[in-house]
This record gives sequence, structure tokens and C-alpha cells, in this order.
Amino acid sequence: MAKSPNQKTKLLHLARMLLRQTDEEHPLTVAQLIESLGREGIKAERKSIYDDLEALRLFGLDIQCRKGKAPGWFIGSREFELPEVKLLMDAVQSSRFITQKKSDALIRKLESLASIHQAGQLQRQVYVSGRIKVMNESIYYNVDKLHTAIAAQKAITFKYFDYDIARQKVFRREGKRYAVSPYGLIWNSENYYLVAFDHSNRDMRHYRVDKMTEIAVTCLGREGKEKYPDFQLAQYGQKHFGMYSGPELKVTLRGRRDKAGLVWDRFGQDVILVPDGEDHFTVTLPVVVSPQFFGWLMGLDGSLTITAPKDAVAAYRRALTSALELLP
Repeated sequence: MAKSPNQKTKLLHLARMLLRQTDEEHPLTVAQLIESLGREGIKAERKSIYDDLEALRLFGLDIQCRKGKAPGWFIGSREFELPEVKLLMDAVQSSRFITQKKSDALIRKLESLASIHQAGQLQRQVYVSGRIKVMNESIYYNVDKLHTAIAAQKAITFKYFDYDIARQKVFRREGKRYAVSPYGLIWNSENYYLVAFDHSNRDMRHYRVDKMTEIAVTCLGREGKEKYPDFQLAQYGQKHFGMYSGPELKVTLRGRRDKAGLVWDRFGQDVILVPDGEDHFTVTLPVVVSPQFFGWLMGLDGSLTITAPKDAVAAYRRALTSALELLP
């Protein structure tokens, strides 16, 4: 048989066909494969298809053959199994910091990791009703620039903004550029944050990535190593409730024993709880004391409270009093 002009791409078309159109429940027969290749302008004989399938199997594709009432060839295991793709798609769809437009684009790409038949299941699987998304489309590219700067240990500059009541950008510092040295990214309270050493304040701070714009990676090296030689990104995130800023203090909390799991979930399994009587424990750890931290304690209805230091106890009392005074 004379070779068709597209013969050199035959294996590629065959591999794509199997990956996109087949799974264990939807095999394709050799006749169907030949017919599909014909629609691509590629002529094939039954014997050559068997040879091609074996070549693809040797290359690494898990090509399986099923006999019986519904015979055919299909892809068995894939690089990403269906439950793994579902997990990735759920994460994308539920992530507040990814805009709806980018979520839809990512989901379409993730669908290509499964067969077209499985993709239908995935679309139903990931629907999240009323999910709030950020408005800043550039976050997708901001993250890429920030990863580049972090990997190269270079400083960056950017502008930082908020939205006013009319959804217009209002730049902080009157539009002047921030100069910082990035140390890492944290996903906290459904937002993405950059943790960086601020050059003007000489302190470690954090910034919402979706509120950053005009990011530029400089040729200057990263600063802050002298002041924070053993900086730990995970510890920084644990101390900041809702990524709110405030004074960092070593606070002692006293709680009921049935709340031990709650403390470990928040601060990690390495935190040491000290028994305090039969029904309580105490724990001392560094915390950024902020309204968000007090709100977390209030939500626990007295089962976990502050006992030291005095400044933190007094501040918590003031917060409780203010909350009562605001009630009508």
C-alpha cells in the first residue's frame, strides 16, 4: 500500500485517539481505529494497527485489549487517574483567588487528562454554587513572576491597591512602588499571599497577590537574611490568623481537653500541650495578636481562652467589651 502524506503522524494520531476516546468502559475496535485514522487522511491496514499498538505499549502507554461481547482496545491506567483529576478540578473550581475565566480555562485543560466520556463526569463533579471569585485577572501571571523571583532570590517592585465602593482601583502609598524581597507564597483564608521582606520598613510582611500589579523582577539580590536567618514560611502562616497583622506575642492559652485536636489542627502536631487538672490543658506559642485571632477565640465559646501575657488578656477583654457595646 502506498504511503499517504500523513503517514508519519500515524502513531501520534493513534495515541491521541486512544487517550481521548477510550477508557475501560469505552474501547475501540481495530476497524473503528482504521476508520478514525481514515478521517485524518491516514490509510492503515489491520496488521499495521496491531504493530502500532504494540509500539505504543512499548513506549509506555498502558494499552489494554478486551475480548467478549464488547471487544476493543483502550487506555488502562493513565498518568493521572480519574480521582486525582477530580481532586485537581475541585481545587481549581473552589479556589477564590483564581478568576472564573481562568478557572474555566484550567478545567478545560484538566479535562484533557481524562477520556471524553470521563470528562462529562468531571464537569458535573466540580460545580460549586455561588463561588466568589477575585476580579483581578492578572493574578495568574503574578504568581508565575513571583515564583521566578523566589527561585532566583531576587527583589521585586510592584504597586499595591484596594477597590473602592465603585470597584475602582485605589493605589496605596499614592501609587508609589513597593520594593520587597519575596520569601514564599501562602494560600490562606481562600486567598494567595506573598510573604516578603519590605525594604522600607525593614520587616517581614505579606501582600495579597490579587491586589498586586505591575510586578517587576529586579537584578538586586534578596534582602532580610541578616534579620531573619532562620525564617520559616509555615510558622509565619500559623501565627497570622486570616493573614491579619498585629504585634507578635508568646501567648498562653487554656482550653478544655476535648479541644486538643483543634489546637493541633491550627498550630501543628509538634505543639506541646501541658495538662492543667483533669479537664484542661495549657499551651504557649507565638501568635500575631489581631482582631481575627480574637474572633477565632470568641467562636470557641470560652472553651479556649488567653491566660497570659497580661497585655494580650487586657486586649482580649477590650475586644469582648467592644463587641457587646456594638450590639443594639
